[in-house]
Amino acid sequence: MSARLPSLNGLRAFESAARHLSFTNAAAELNVTQTAISHQIKRLEEELGIPLFIRQNRALALTPQARDYLPGVRAAFNDLRLATDRLLRKDNDHVLTVSTLASLAAKWLLPKLSAFQAAHPNIDVRITTSTGMVDFKSGDVDAAIRYGRGHWPGLRADWLTADQLFPVCSPALLQGDWPLRTPQDLAHHTLLHSSGGYDDDWRLWLTAAGLPTDISKQPGLSFDMIFMTLQAAIDGLGVAVGRTTYVEGDLANGRLVVPFQISLPADAGFYLVSPETASHAPKLVAFREWLLAAVQPKA
Repeated sequence: MSARLPSLNGLRAFESAARHLSFTNAAAELNVTQTAISHQIKRLEEELGIPLFIRQNRALALTPQARDYLPGVRAAFNDLRLATDRLLRKDNDHVLTVSTLASLAAKWLLPKLSAFQAAHPNIDVRITTSTGMVDFKSGDVDAAIRYGRGHWPGLRADWLTADQLFPVCSPALLQGDWPLRTPQDLAHHTLLHSSGGYDDDWRLWLTAAGLPTDISKQPGLSFDMIFMTLQAAIDGLGVAVGRTTYVEGDLANGRLVVPFQISLPADAGFYLVSPETASHAPKLVAFREWLLAAVQPKA
């Protein structure tokens, strides 16, 4: 037969007093009197038949048994807080929060989203951008589009697309005093660089093209987001290394062109990732199925 649970008020008083090592501070946190805290903990000690605190003149210490008991009590209260937060979160079943890179959102995801909204008007999609790893435990994000090789413990990863790397520029740069006809012509043009994980793109492509990598060190322009780099290329400020995912729309519309037929496959790709435990939520299933269909090559 399982043991009867002790008083919840006593456990709350114990957890707070143990955290502060003070009955006074625990009383202030729980908005009760110090006498009430003292009585609740005394009752809890009587229920358990175990002393929890060593009471000294002006100090409070935990007994060895209390030190062993505290982690489990603290974890139980944290679980209760998380469960209550999930219960009270408004419209949880109809709000889908997706995290991705700002450049990927601007150049690839957002142009596609109107089709999802038309197909699923009852789902409110919220896009949040971040360059860091997503903390799914916080419950603030349902899914993320992440770049890598698809191996993240505890996460379901659905492959979306892989990139090719190749130079892109404004059509205007194919004309002029130094028209771009061969890769060697890059020596006469401004190279546009992106940071934030794309720092090495020019060196990688130059190596694949059999050109000196020192070309990438010539004076150029640098941007901290790849969509800014690509906008500079559209504006004719220089030549950028494009990635398929980011430039497909601009190539289709003629804002950018590919001056050389040399491309380099990236060693990773984009994945839609979500916690395995939540991957079957209807709103997430709907988004996953739509996105996987949207990235399929058109026949």
